[in-house]
Amino acid sequence: MSAVQTETEPSLKKVLGRIDVLALGFGAMIGFGWVVLTGDWLSSAGTMGAVLAIITGGVIMAIVGLTYAELCAAMPKAGGEHNYIMRAMGPRPSFIGSWAIIGGYVTIVAFEAVALPKTVQYIFPDLSHIPLWTVAGFEVHLTWALVGAAAAVVITAINIRGVKEAGVVQTFVVIFLLAIGLVMIAGAFTGGSASNMEPWFHGGMNGFFAVLVVVPFLFIGFDVIPQSAEEVNIPAKQIGKLVVVAVVMATIWYIMVVLTTSSAMPAADLAGTDIATADAVGAMFNSDLMAKILIAGGIAGILTSWNSLLMGASRLMYSLARSGMLPAWFGRLHPKYGTPHNALLFIGALSFLAPFGGAEMLGWLVDSGAPSIVLAYTLVSISFLILRRREPAMDRPLRVGGKGKGGIVIGIAATIFGAALFSLYMPGMPAALGVEPWLLFGAWWVIGLLYFFRVPGGIKAGPDAEEHLLAKLRAKVRA
Repeated sequence: MSAVQTETEPSLKKVLGRIDVLALGFGAMIGFGWVVLTGDWLSSAGTMGAVLAIITGGVIMAIVGLTYAELCAAMPKAGGEHNYIMRAMGPRPSFIGSWAIIGGYVTIVAFEAVALPKTVQYIFPDLSHIPLWTVAGFEVHLTWALVGAAAAVVITAINIRGVKEAGVVQTFVVIFLLAIGLVMIAGAFTGGSASNMEPWFHGGMNGFFAVLVVVPFLFIGFDVIPQSAEEVNIPAKQIGKLVVVAVVMATIWYIMVVLTTSSAMPAADLAGTDIATADAVGAMFNSDLMAKILIAGGIAGILTSWNSLLMGASRLMYSLARSGMLPAWFGRLHPKYGTPHNALLFIGALSFLAPFGGAEMLGWLVDSGAPSIVLAYTLVSISFLILRRREPAMDRPLRVGGKGKGGIVIGIAATIFGAALFSLYMPGMPAALGVEPWLLFGAWWVIGLLYFFRVPGGIKAGPDAEEHLLAKLRAKVRA
């Protein structure tokens, strides 16, 4: 049985300010997908079809984000989903939601570790030396894989040294990323053309859904803000508001990327490019150097997403260990830096190994994590509704939807949207997943089941559910 945390252990440090929090949330969402996927969006749905899908996805995520905003303000503790679902539905559903979002985080952290050497190779084409093996037709080279592995070591080390240090790095990299966005806008006005943006729509509903289904992957990260809430030194109400602000900023970013990229080159030319967004910027400025600067922005996106989601996943594992759901080893804090260093080392090790699986892992990782992410969002939305009904007097510094039934409407909409998104991944649907993503998804949940059945049943949900869980675990250990 997992050991149980004691009350005498050190706690997380409150060191993050408003800018740190916003940079974490926004930076987590703006990973590498906008660099490598924009060309696919345009070929699948056309310029306005892709924009419409992103706006639709942004609205869905904003509605889900509103439920997070209220719950985060009411329960500003590390672990986010873990706390909300525990209070609404009890320990076992809480474990399912937490394990789901950890799975989403881990797949994207691994994705970024694979995406980095792929991106660096655009700048240094002669990167690959010393062949190792072939995975799904991709020959993995030692020098290529070591780029991602070395970055895993550096980012993990930064996070172990403290959330403030990680937050400072995040803020500077996000500023650079925003500067790249301004470059893209300037390029569209000086070197782009509205005629290149045709066709405006393509592929009908299949094209629309092809873009919509990647929304969970594109927007995962706003929930890093609730994960780090215990380390935030601002009023709880403002933490909740920043969740929604981060989602709106990410939506604007993705729309900007689609519009500027499509303006640079005819759709047929974009379809033949290696990395559409970079080649588009190169065409707008008629400069290979500018294309490489865009790639530098892609690297910035990789680092911001990687940094944020590593932080979020480690805080969730810390919270599960603190509740006795995972081994206490994951809940130990560094004696000097006060960070969950063991959880960070575990996830860092997975990201270190990921590049050795080759570039084909990129698509599999994106697809395998998406259903878990949507499952967690749906459980949080349901928890929001349960707590609104069962605990109407609960202290809610930020009450979404006003004093009437607006909040209930938001919660119902978020739940329906979550279930609808999840259904799109099923066999026979427009975005049905392939065999490899389902195998990765299944492997993660087989591991989760080993811990799920070790969580005691029969514990009622409520504000003291975690205390009852810990008491039951202690009694079982003594017995």
